[in-house]
Amino acid sequence: MKKIKCYAPATVANVVCGYDVLGFAIENPGDEVVVSFNDSNKTVITKIEGDNGKLPLNTEKNVVGHVVNLFLQQIKSDQGVNIELYKKMPLNSGLGSSAASSVGALVAVNELFGNPLTRTELLPIAMEGERLASGNAHADNVAPSLLGGLVLIRSYEPLDVIKLPSEMDLFVVSVHPHVDVPTGEARKIIRQQVPLKKAVEQWGNVAGLVAGFCTNDTALIGRSMKDVIIEPIRSMLIPYFDEMKVTALAHHAIGFGISGSGPSVFALCKKEEEAHTIASALHQLLSERNIICESLVTRINNKGAVIL
Repeated sequence: MKKIKCYAPATVANVVCGYDVLGFAIENPGDEVVVSFNDSNKTVITKIEGDNGKLPLNTEKNVVGHVVNLFLQQIKSDQGVNIELYKKMPLNSGLGSSAASSVGALVAVNELFGNPLTRTELLPIAMEGERLASGNAHADNVAPSLLGGLVLIRSYEPLDVIKLPSEMDLFVVSVHPHVDVPTGEARKIIRQQVPLKKAVEQWGNVAGLVAGFCTNDTALIGRSMKDVIIEPIRSMLIPYFDEMKVTALAHHAIGFGISGSGPSVFALCKKEEEAHTIASALHQLLSERNIICESLVTRINNKGAVIL
């Protein structure tokens, strides 16, 4: 039986100041999805591992089944498909867990059918997985997981997504505290109205961040990784966020912020040694305050999802 396995990477959405419009993929962690044909004319989730029994096998309630069904509708096929999902990252972590699952399933099933759709055409389907998972079809996780690198969502209506021409070899520190911050709830607390002065400051930071990545200017990236709208509110949901930020910057991080909706946080670093020092310092800080966490050092992933 022909089987296709895909690895889809975790992501850092927002990149501090680019709420819902910026995100980059990281080399690890990520999810693996295996697909194959069946004779039932139905999409069936046959196995899920790594979720501690939390995810449903019902294809209408699980993003992998949902996006595969949408894919089959788009290519007008009633072929049955089996799906195996291997979760390699925690749920509700702020690392784009649902996005990696959706992207992995779509890239794998597209390969299984001989790649009838381009990755650009797969993106709106992956976004529907996000709608199922969090109630909002945002692209700042699925786009970088699908395309790799740093991605800008210039517009949602119509959808206009640009993979930025940045090849900076930066190190990423990712720390995941074991506290519960569901994506849907984290979106609800955001203010719907913003003072013009803060909006202007935020626009400048977003533009500066994009310019910094495109010109390899780490000093500009650091100055631009400032969020005056979302972070002041969401950071209240993450224990000791301010202390972690001070610690990371004191150890020469380029910048520090919330990964997606949290609770994971991230730091960008120029040197691998600095990244490991920051990862250890943040892990120790949380451990001393009786908060269990995982920390890792990785790189920006410029390839996106890959067939294994």
